[in-house]
Amino acid sequence: MGVITPGFTGRARGGDPRLPPGQYLTEDFPVLSAGPTPRVNLDKWEFSVTTEKGEKRSWSWHEMTALPSEKFTVDIHCVTQWTKLDTRWRGVPVATLLGDADTEADYVMARSYGGYTTNMPLADLLDGQAWVVYEYNGKPLSPEHGGPARLLVPHLYFWKSAKWVRGLQLTTKDEPGFWETAGYHDYGDPWREQRYQGD
Repeated sequence: MGVITPGFTGRARGGDPRLPPGQYLTEDFPVLSAGPTPRVNLDKWEFSVTTEKGEKRSWSWHEMTALPSEKFTVDIHCVTQWTKLDTRWRGVPVATLLGDADTEADYVMARSYGGYTTNMPLADLLDGQAWVVYEYNGKPLSPEHGGPARLLVPHLYFWKSAKWVRGLQLTTKDEPGFWETAGYHDYGDPWREQRYQGD
């Protein structure tokens, strides 16, 4: 694992129904990364959705932030066992970006600036379950937390919420991403403690 914020403290599960098993509450927002933090110039930033047929739709930073967005509050759960409640975000629903994409895909590979990848079922990005976010607590998302934009899939462990996201590749077969190749669970449901392969 790359960088972990020093001194982060949490408290053990105390009967809070929003805290998945094996998790600890934290007021901090720990920073964990698999490598160096990319610094992406907004003039060159691009996000794309590519179907399994190779059809591609792209947005510049100006186009992305001009799309209808949502402000929302969710809990987030990291595989390293911290949970942060009531995090506030702003972003574009993934369903909006998929729009009328002509696809028969069942899976998605999220791709990030810096080379990071993670996989998940397409159904987990629809119906108000996932966003491309660019604000946290009313401010632009910092690079350390995945800015200028990250994928946010709060019902799965946080490694599925790819930092520095640059696109979604729709696929008909499930293929492992960075951490999944290293032994993390393909799905990553915090309520079922799906941390590693075999969980």
